[in-house]
Amino acid sequence: MPHHKLIARLRVVGGLSEQDQLRLTRIPYRVKSLADGEYVVREGDKPSSCIVVIDGFLARQRVVNDRNQISSFYLAGDMPDLPNLHLPIADCDLCSVGNSTIAAVPHSSLREMMTESLGLAHAFWRETLIQAAIYREWVENLGARQALGRLAHLLCELTTRMEFVGLADNGSFRIPLTQQDVADACGLSIVHVNRTIQELRGLGLIEWENHIVTLLRAQELQAAAEFSPEYLHELKPKRRNQSAELARRAPEHDRLALR
Repeated sequence: MPHHKLIARLRVVGGLSEQDQLRLTRIPYRVKSLADGEYVVREGDKPSSCIVVIDGFLARQRVVNDRNQISSFYLAGDMPDLPNLHLPIADCDLCSVGNSTIAAVPHSSLREMMTESLGLAHAFWRETLIQAAIYREWVENLGARQALGRLAHLLCELTTRMEFVGLADNGSFRIPLTQQDVADACGLSIVHVNRTIQELRGLGLIEWENHIVTLLRAQELQAAAEFSPEYLHELKPKRRNQSAELARRAPEHDRLALR
């Protein structure tokens, strides 16, 4: 059922009344399983439904100057194409990373539900704004950080977002990403990604085996990434966010000492 993770996601970032949660359990949808690399939406499509990720990962991507560029990852509970409610032509490809399961919810049903409930209209609008904030953070990550910081920031973000919907356990989570996917998301070569992963392992910050990632020293990884989760706009930030902020503000010599 698509509404479970969607409700979990919206409760974390937007807040939902019990009545609105009940409305979401009644939305009509069509479930589809996707193979690795299978497209949900292609650039130029005019979709008539919005996608809810039930399981797995989707990537928003475009080919730019003969290179594939991933501009966002979406996981369970995310609705990656909410803007298509008002922007009818898709401007990017939406593709499955590994095997995934999605639900397609008709635009007409979403519009009717948001007309009935100002709370849901607010929650979906807030979710759209948060996705835009994540996109801005990705632009800054690519433009301002070196390879280690880029990759560390990506891992910190994915960990936090997966914690929101109960998919991360003590800093450990499963992701289907290949080194090529990471390279496409971080604007690096596969060789550079491999070298950077080995550097993070060598510093004792992460383990990454068989698609299982574990953050061994999360605060130090956050410091290396200059990661602060405010841009994810959790309504009731947990203590981990306070730790992240302390790590971000630590003097440079303290950060180096942590390594």
